[in-house]
Amino acid sequence: MKFILNSISRVALCLIFTANVQAQVTTKDSVTVAQDTLKPKMVPFGLRVGIDLFKLSRSTFDSNYKGIELVGDFPVTRKHYVAVELGNEKKTVQEDHLNFTTKGSYIRAGFDFNGYENWTGMNNQIYVGLRYGFSTFSQTLNSYSIYYPNSYFPTPVLSSNTEFNGLTAHWTEVVAGVKAALFPNCYVGFSFRLNYLLSQSQLKAASTPEAFESLYIPGFNRTYDGKFGVGFNYTISYTIPLFKVKVMDAKQLEAKRIAKQEAKMKEEMEREQRRATKKKT
Repeated sequence: MKFILNSISRVALCLIFTANVQAQVTTKDSVTVAQDTLKPKMVPFGLRVGIDLFKLSRSTFDSNYKGIELVGDFPVTRKHYVAVELGNEKKTVQEDHLNFTTKGSYIRAGFDFNGYENWTGMNNQIYVGLRYGFSTFSQTLNSYSIYYPNSYFPTPVLSSNTEFNGLTAHWTEVVAGVKAALFPNCYVGFSFRLNYLLSQSQLKAASTPEAFESLYIPGFNRTYDGKFGVGFNYTISYTIPLFKVKVMDAKQLEAKRIAKQEAKMKEEMEREQRRATKKKT
């Protein structure tokens, strides 16, 4: 938890520092706007790829967990991004009456909308988005115990090692997060996720007539015997420049808007002068 809070603080400080510097420079430059600032600039765009540091660190201090997640996004417009996450997880869970291991891979794909106004050439994000997730995995029931109410004797633990293969799950996610530039083309960020399970395979052993659902799904996390789940990631990523496009930042767009207004006002004044001249003649 301390690692997560420290990570969030670093990203927030990066965004605050960027916003303060941007505000100071904008104030200085707003006194006079040169004509050449109205020209669009060539800005590099490309594929941003990274890795989830939270899963990597968790794999080192949690002996019951191993996982890795690769992330990527690509700008469609200045505000909209296509986003994809690929991962693999293995987790052993100890419940009151059972112990099981889940392992498998997953993919999440969707889009993000960036609500942060950047300088030209910058790509910081305060975003919300949607994802569709799909996971294929297996579960192994390591051991279990039978629940006896009002029992005065210890409940024996029974070994099982029953494996369920070929399981699948589908879900959707609502995502909210932040990405801030740490160095040129290098970004750190975090995101929170609310998941809703659409469907999953039923677990059924040959020795038991009843089927039951998975308690942990790779990429979705704990199901808590319901449809909803939550998630978190802390990423570091790098943008690979692929091409350049012509863009104008907020200051340039504002200057262009003011120039258009002044030209319109000048045109109206000239029109009024011509009308006044016609009336005199």
